[in-house]
Amino acid sequence: MGGTVEYVRILVVGAGEVGSYVAARLSREGNDVVVVDLLREPLTRIERDNDVLTVAGDATNPSTLSEAQVEKAEVLVAVTQSYTTNLLVCLQARQARGEEKLSTIARIDDPELRGSAGRKIREAMGVDLVLDPDEQTAAAIQELLLYRGARNLFEMAGGEVLLVGARLSDDAPVVGRSVGEIGTAYEPEWDFIFGEIVRDGESHVVREDMVLQPQDLLRVVCRRKGRRELMTLLGLHRTEVKRVMMLGGGRTAALLARRLLDRGVEVAIVEVNKLRCESLAEELPGCLVFEGDITDTDLLSSERVGDFDAVIACTGQDDANVLACLYAKSMGAPETIAVVHRLSLLPLLEQVGIDAALSPRTASANSVLRYVRGDVAAVATFLEGDVEVVEFEVSPEARADGAAVKDLGLSGSVLLAAIVRDGNAHIARGRSVLRARDHVIVFAKPHLVDEVKQAFG
Repeated sequence: MGGTVEYVRILVVGAGEVGSYVAARLSREGNDVVVVDLLREPLTRIERDNDVLTVAGDATNPSTLSEAQVEKAEVLVAVTQSYTTNLLVCLQARQARGEEKLSTIARIDDPELRGSAGRKIREAMGVDLVLDPDEQTAAAIQELLLYRGARNLFEMAGGEVLLVGARLSDDAPVVGRSVGEIGTAYEPEWDFIFGEIVRDGESHVVREDMVLQPQDLLRVVCRRKGRRELMTLLGLHRTEVKRVMMLGGGRTAALLARRLLDRGVEVAIVEVNKLRCESLAEELPGCLVFEGDITDTDLLSSERVGDFDAVIACTGQDDANVLACLYAKSMGAPETIAVVHRLSLLPLLEQVGIDAALSPRTASANSVLRYVRGDVAAVATFLEGDVEVVEFEVSPEARADGAAVKDLGLSGSVLLAAIVRDGNAHIARGRSVLRARDHVIVFAKPHLVDEVKQAFG
């Protein structure tokens, strides 16, 4: 690939949680982004904070797509709350473009349309990639349940590399030590490398002279074989979750409950809607379903919420999720996880001691970013912090092919963390030499990702 970065014109339909986050991420990388929504208010917020164009109107209407200049778009991302709207938008856009190539991404919640049975419909509507934020959120929560205290857990490079995020406690073994000191202790072969620190709300790519402090949010890349020792250093402990209570019985809860029940976990769900309770009881044999408000402390107390190994609040109401988790924590629940939609709540969650927060926006954004970038194998973005973790494959004749890491001239805001070759992962060092077909795991600020990609693609 040449030295000039080519940016992409992207049309995002739907300015909700997922759409606004995706639009912001893509815009910050310099892409030409247009956002369409029925309502003016969310578009105004996006315009205020990002360099994007907006169009208020019904995207299923050809005139709205024309106003949004669909004829210039290279990628369409349809992420409204209605999967039928998203399908129609894809169809309209494809028809408007005629024979010209247009890549389309659609949020589809319906399991039949997502599966093999819906393949012909998706093809007829012109959908290239399907997003399901509920499924992705359920999978992320399941991963977090493995290690109490973890904020992020991602597998990359086919499972050979683990990306871990953790808030350091006062007694974590790494606290008070510099990154360089810790690295020296593990010479000559490292099993992990510290990549990002979020401290006082600011994100930093790790430097050797940084001293780790209590309450630092630390993100680490680890070889699969070194995960146990890393977890100990971070003060995390593997847990065997036997009983889980979910507050809210929406689709995310149902998907997660099915995953947990299949593993033999006892699951209880609290849901306010009577008809939904009946549906859940029928859909999930073996699951305990209680009708009630998740903020009803009498109900939570009577069902002994504090006796569950983990409590997960996943309604669509942020305030209710936070309050319910707070009460569960006060009753002794060892692990509380809240699904949140407003980033402004994150500092509050820290203060009140809720263990982890997730949002449907991040997993969906990761899928979109990977697709838009084309030759990127994986992307991880986070609710907290301004650093992405990206997996590239080194192409033959790329600048990196045959070069040592120290000779690549990477920015100080970039860290090449790991190299995976022939299925074996190694923590990258300055002297490490790269080869074609290697997979590399890189920490980078969003605006530098495309520049970094030039070295490997």
